[in-house]
Amino acid sequence: MAKVYLAIPGAPDRLLGHVHETGEISRSRVGIDDHIGQVDLSSGKITSDRFGPDKKIGHVDLDSGKVYLTKVGIDEYIGRVDDDGRIYRHVPMGSDDYIGKVDHFISYAHSAGAMLLLVLPALEADE
Repeated sequence: MAKVYLAIPGAPDRLLGHVHETGEISRSRVGIDDHIGQVDLSSGKITSDRFGPDKKIGHVDLDSGKVYLTKVGIDEYIGRVDDDGRIYRHVPMGSDDYIGKVDHFISYAHSAGAMLLLVLPALEADE
């Protein structure tokens, strides 16, 4: 199990949750963590848990670490993950922003699942 952190400039990174070796992703809570989604380790498909069938929210290219958000039509490139567990958000016409990390790199799939299910929602909530 690897811990997922949101990068906070000038302060300690904030723990958001965990990525399990099986691809399950959970949000940290006082007491028992909430299971919020999973990543398919063989295809790179990322889904969020919900009542009824799970919802596909994106996917990762398992060879390059590029992460895409599922949209109607063409999926949108939103960032990348590297083989050190660092997570970057895409900035058009600029260099990508470092936004978080997974403390123990397992695979691109694990880091991308953490990006879509934990790090990006935390950033949006803070903005």
